[in-house]
Amino acid sequence: MEKVTENIRYIGVDDKSIDLFESQYIVPNGISYNSYLIKDEKNVVMDTVDKRATDKWLENLEKELQGEKVDYLVILHLEPDHSSNIALLCEKYPEMKLIGNIKTFAFLPQFFDIPNLEERKIVVKENDSINIGKHTLRFYMAPMVHWPEVMVAYEETNKILFSADAFGKFGALDTDEEWLCEARRYYFNIVGKYGIQVQALLKKAAMLDIKMICPLHGPILKENLSYYINKYDIWSKYEPEDDGVFIAYASIHGNTAKAAKKLAEILQEKGAKKVVVSDLSREDMAECIEDSFRYDKIIVAASSYNAGVFPPMEQFLRLIKEKNYQNRKIGIIENGTWAPSAAKTMLEIISNMKDIKIVEPKVTIKTTLKEDSIKQLENLAENILKV
Repeated sequence: MEKVTENIRYIGVDDKSIDLFESQYIVPNGISYNSYLIKDEKNVVMDTVDKRATDKWLENLEKELQGEKVDYLVILHLEPDHSSNIALLCEKYPEMKLIGNIKTFAFLPQFFDIPNLEERKIVVKENDSINIGKHTLRFYMAPMVHWPEVMVAYEETNKILFSADAFGKFGALDTDEEWLCEARRYYFNIVGKYGIQVQALLKKAAMLDIKMICPLHGPILKENLSYYINKYDIWSKYEPEDDGVFIAYASIHGNTAKAAKKLAEILQEKGAKKVVVSDLSREDMAECIEDSFRYDKIIVAASSYNAGVFPPMEQFLRLIKEKNYQNRKIGIIENGTWAPSAAKTMLEIISNMKDIKIVEPKVTIKTTLKEDSIKQLENLAENILKV
């Protein structure tokens, strides 16, 4: 197994067989369940793994222990992809203590019936530390990043931040891919709602001398840490990451799709730096959500449907609203043959978002693109590139 340092070992597992993470996010390159062992005067396991990976994880742990016992299990996060083996480890090492915060132990009995839990638990609070020999772990609370009980641990000797789900990404560790895209998709879909709480954690991290970040998903981050931290700072402030236009469309018979693609052509002709077009009916919704947060401008184009809007668009807008979508410029295109209703329905959802500027004109297409609607698209393109 990988050595994080001489005395800290990675004992996590890649899961390449999973199809949907959290039963909703497509993970074509799988996911890693990260767990770590600190070997010292006291042996400490940092979180367990998902039940899908129990056997391999135990094999990794026992190989590194070489017959020694586990003294402490640190529980940074209770979500089942990290906590599924807590009871198993408690049974295997009956003298092992559990380290968590008050919320950890409030929730833990909902997951497992652990004998003698009161005698086994060690409750830590903000800035508490535990010395295990050459290493000292100091704990910082990170509530709602992205569950209430989440905390992070700073290992003071090697200056390592065990960051729970923060700084994680989709994709197994044996996948050769850049960090940014799948980390961004992971962040906005899983943590994105909790920008204020992430900012609070970043302020705590700024006070620490961090040389390495060990998340619960994705690679260990060892170099250029300011790059990763800066991305989290931008994302959690809901600031656009790139100058560009994201066109999200929901089309029933293809006419609204043609309008969206025509608008993309117009935008490119007018000098847009970046234009991304996505079909909400067919493309990965999680990636569409990622792109909506990535760019500073978005245009939503949808067919009218049942006196409302075509459902893929309604789902998309409600999802980004749920994830605190804000501080963007939005253009609107609707299509309808007899009583266009998509724009009104989209605006009802968008009106509940914060710091949104609606860019005029709101374009209405009557079934197919005509000269007048193309002219409206040109006006919309000019105006959205000005703001």
